[in-house]
Amino acid sequence: MTLKKRFAFCFLFLCQILLAQQDSILNLKEVIVADKNLKKYSNSQSVLKLSDSVITKNAALLTNLLNFNSSIYFKEYGRGMLSTVSFRGTTSSQTAVIWNGININSQMNGSTDFNTISGADYNSVSVKAGGGSVIYGSGAVGGTVHLDNDMSFYKRFENTLKLDYGSFNTIGINYKTNISNEKWSTQIGFSKNSSTNDYKYLNRYTWRGEQRWNQNGQYDIITMSANLGYKFDAKNSLKLYSQTSNTDRNTSLVSENETKSKYINGFNRNLLEYNGDFGKLTTNFKTAYIFENYQYFADNTRKDFTYGKTESLITKVDLGYQLFKSVEINGIVDYNRTKGYGSGFGSHVREISSASLLIKQDVSKDWKNEFGIRKEFTDNYKSPILFSLGSSYQFSKLYNLKFNFSRNFRIPTYNDLYWEQGGNPNLKPENSYQTEIGNVFTFKNLSLTQTFYYIKINDLLQWVPGQNGIWSPQNTNKVRSYGTETILGWKKQFDKNYFAANATYAYTISENIDTKKQLFFVPFHKITGAISYSRNNISANYQILYNGFVYTRADNDPNEIIDAYLISNIGIDYDFKFLDSFKLGIQVLNLFNQEYESLEDRPMPGRNFNMYLTLKF
Repeated sequence: MTLKKRFAFCFLFLCQILLAQQDSILNLKEVIVADKNLKKYSNSQSVLKLSDSVITKNAALLTNLLNFNSSIYFKEYGRGMLSTVSFRGTTSSQTAVIWNGININSQMNGSTDFNTISGADYNSVSVKAGGGSVIYGSGAVGGTVHLDNDMSFYKRFENTLKLDYGSFNTIGINYKTNISNEKWSTQIGFSKNSSTNDYKYLNRYTWRGEQRWNQNGQYDIITMSANLGYKFDAKNSLKLYSQTSNTDRNTSLVSENETKSKYINGFNRNLLEYNGDFGKLTTNFKTAYIFENYQYFADNTRKDFTYGKTESLITKVDLGYQLFKSVEINGIVDYNRTKGYGSGFGSHVREISSASLLIKQDVSKDWKNEFGIRKEFTDNYKSPILFSLGSSYQFSKLYNLKFNFSRNFRIPTYNDLYWEQGGNPNLKPENSYQTEIGNVFTFKNLSLTQTFYYIKINDLLQWVPGQNGIWSPQNTNKVRSYGTETILGWKKQFDKNYFAANATYAYTISENIDTKKQLFFVPFHKITGAISYSRNNISANYQILYNGFVYTRADNDPNEIIDAYLISNIGIDYDFKFLDSFKLGIQVLNLFNQEYESLEDRPMPGRNFNMYLTLKF
């Protein structure tokens, strides 16, 4: 084994022993969280919240942040291209993305492209493992990713500007301002991430012996947001969230002879929320308008394109009541009307209503129980009754035991139901049963969370060839997924020296029940780790990411796999203490110039660099 691999593996095993970074900073100033149910009804499941320091030490796009700091597996169609996920061995449509309490997975394909989102646009990014359909609806099967803009109500005026420049002419701009007092809270943000993305492929050449490189890989992502909150008094508040984004992205070529194409997509999200506290009764009212669209140009040189658009109106009423001192109940009713139209699926309207009941019981300060049930009503499919049952018991300061059992689902998308030709309006939702047991150990500066889970998915939606060679979605296979997840963390201060380390490990079996074959593009093993050091004005960090091999065919052909890879990043920065902060840093990504890919014929870049400047004033 080469020296560089020995060096990397030493850090790999170190991070398995050292453990997951968790903030313990006490914040006594008033902050109103955007998604109260995430905290209230997650005692029996694992929630990993990424701190500001972790967010700033990772590349801008959400794929990079979560890939290096969580157990979620990412499949990328090249750097900056389409990025889909597998959480606990499930498909990309079975992980829900939640924006300030609202499910924002695409109504067209049911998933989210994580390379169109910048983690720095949010002041809270959390990963919740396990089923969550009772609260968040369709797609919350493997887990949920939460993007929140929590609002503060104390006197402050803060500005943050981060400028990045890196290899392949990669430019990043992120600006955020927070202005607030005891009555008002305002957040304004702007981000831009772009790159010519013309990196060379390591050890790949044409038949003429010419160096191959990433052609037609340019991308440009612009996002703007504005959030406003007003407190009428200590018990009543009104908040408005607004965000718009546009992604103009070419699609990298697999071969030099392909026609150059591009994909433009965008969204506009607006959410109005009212919170009221009337003693034993609390109210939360949300109404949202979400617009998403895409245009696909099969040939960059032509103006012809295919397109799709959806407009969703969401109304949600959540009433909470303190039934007893130890029992709180929440009744939730919501209504979702979506109009979709496009060149692939025509024009259709889908209306979905649902009713949910959530119960939280604190038997004692150490024993907490939670229960939820949900039923949806629509003419488009027959919805199962969903439920979630969980319990958490703190045996001592050292050990906390958690248990959760739930039924979750994913509804057919617009593409599944209405695609011309091949759409199937008779589809049933995917539904799954999931159980998990979590063990949380805490000892001084060390923490360890070990979770074991089992998922059984029925009526899995798959596109299969039908009559006349036309592909059509069908409810086909049954899948079971089981495994273990580990989150470890450690922090320590020695005089003026601060050390922190974190790691995650996921072991995943996800197999077709009939064939006993592992699902393709689901690795058996994934490991992440990081160690950081800071003293006075200087800080440094080192990250690793290991993905085990994946099959690329349903029959698990050992000759058709993507090899395992281990990559690492290193960074250092210095704060000149000009203004509130003037931080200059540099990062070396893929430090050991590892050749790797997460999708066939989609090579990722070798060693590359990024410099950044962060100003706070």
